[in-house]
Amino acid sequence: MHAAVGQYKIPLVEYDFLIPGHIWSHQGALYSRYMKDKISPASAEDYRRQVFAAQYRIASQDDLLSFTKQYMGSHGKQLPMILDPTGELQREIDADVNLGRKLGLQETPTIVIVTPHRWIQVKDVSQLDAAIDQAKTWVAETATASAHRTTASAAHPH
Repeated sequence: MHAAVGQYKIPLVEYDFLIPGHIWSHQGALYSRYMKDKISPASAEDYRRQVFAAQYRIASQDDLLSFTKQYMGSHGKQLPMILDPTGELQREIDADVNLGRKLGLQETPTIVIVTPHRWIQVKDVSQLDAAIDQAKTWVAETATASAHRTTASAAHPH
């Protein structure tokens, strides 16, 4: 995904869509959201990648807490005593989850390629390039159609 962002020069916007019934996805979202908002987006991205890579060793919220404390310590940081005192992080996560539900998403992780008028859900990362190419085609078709309508209107003013 990150390679495609660089190759196609497109923005990456990440959202939290929690796995229903997953025992630590909510807490993991809070930790990464804290890092993104309070430390840096790069720290949050690195943390997420490392959590995904180590998820087979994370069987409980206690395991996730230990992993997170170790991660933070290795970067010269500490988790605060109260992670989300105002509920701001929780509201951000809730907004992300509600957006995912509105779109009808069922899986995580999932990738959504968005154009001004359409979107494509990518469930298999091997299909990412094809989805981006399809989205680029849609955008080009819309731009061409819009240019034709503008030219026609200018040539035949009412």
